[in-house]
Amino acid sequence: MSDSPELTSVRQSHKFSEERLTRYLADHIDGFEDQLEILQYEGGQSNPTFRLDVGGRAYVMRKQPPGELLPSAHQVDREYRVMKALASTGVPVPRMLVLCEDPHVIGTKFYVMEHIEGRVFSDPLMEAADPDHRRATYFDLADVLAQLHQVDVEDIGLSNFGRPGNYFKRQISRWSKQYTASKTEDIPAMDKLMRWLPENIPQSDQTVVVHGDYRIGNTIVHPMEPRVVAVLDWELSTLGHPLADLGYFCQSYHSEPEDQEGLACDNLRALGILTEEEFVARYCARADIDEIANWPFYIAYNLFRIAAIVQGVYRRGLDGNASSETATELGGVCARRAKVGWKMAQKLM
Repeated sequence: MSDSPELTSVRQSHKFSEERLTRYLADHIDGFEDQLEILQYEGGQSNPTFRLDVGGRAYVMRKQPPGELLPSAHQVDREYRVMKALASTGVPVPRMLVLCEDPHVIGTKFYVMEHIEGRVFSDPLMEAADPDHRRATYFDLADVLAQLHQVDVEDIGLSNFGRPGNYFKRQISRWSKQYTASKTEDIPAMDKLMRWLPENIPQSDQTVVVHGDYRIGNTIVHPMEPRVVAVLDWELSTLGHPLADLGYFCQSYHSEPEDQEGLACDNLRALGILTEEEFVARYCARADIDEIANWPFYIAYNLFRIAAIVQGVYRRGLDGNASSETATELGGVCARRAKVGWKMAQKLM
């Protein structure tokens, strides 16, 4: 399996004025020239992502999708702000170049960042790597997440990037509304989780920068070495609880490989991939955490959350304005994730 992201021609539903974009970038990025070539990345289910080649240099552009958008979704301006703020912290992020909030340029907000060379593993099993490489990469994924959660939000100017406290309550409410707005069928497990989760939130109010979608598919791994050189896709980032991020990464251990991000297989050790227990232990060691109480809650919450996110992508696919042509293949994923999430919740009953 290739570890290079797939590039295609710009899809018809995502076309925009290349001439206006070229003029804008020439005015805002030093050395930007004419003769712009644009290709679209397959993936980036929420915000369409493009490679811009000009004058022997490559850039990456992220924009909002076309069509009517759900409230508080597709906030590319937040992506730009958090990555720009993290540039001085040691957390690996691309260099931000320009943010355009004027929809008259290409029809939506967008930003442009530097292009980072490396490998993108859309498959969490990393089939293109050997076992030692996989193990070292997963250790680094845990280290980078712990490093992010140790960043002082005051020091980097992100104290108003979200509201402190009550993170899980607000997030459960948000994703319940998003799920309801994009609902296409009745899923009893989702209804049960929407009732159970708000009543069983652990009593802990830590506040850090959370990525919101931290997984190997949202990172770039060094071309040769087993280390993360860039963390991407910060659209869902905010101020929140660190265990929300850790639980999100680890919900993959409870999802089947056929669900694209699943690690629920019996041969992780043979593959060299850290088990859930090993990943959590590495993170806790780096984040100076002794133990985690009520761990099943964080998995149940994140399976509910990813189910709601996937349902939104699936609905956009049905409506014809998803960022990926594969969005309509996600039917049933929401229900499967929700069922596993409800089983995790029952462990605390």
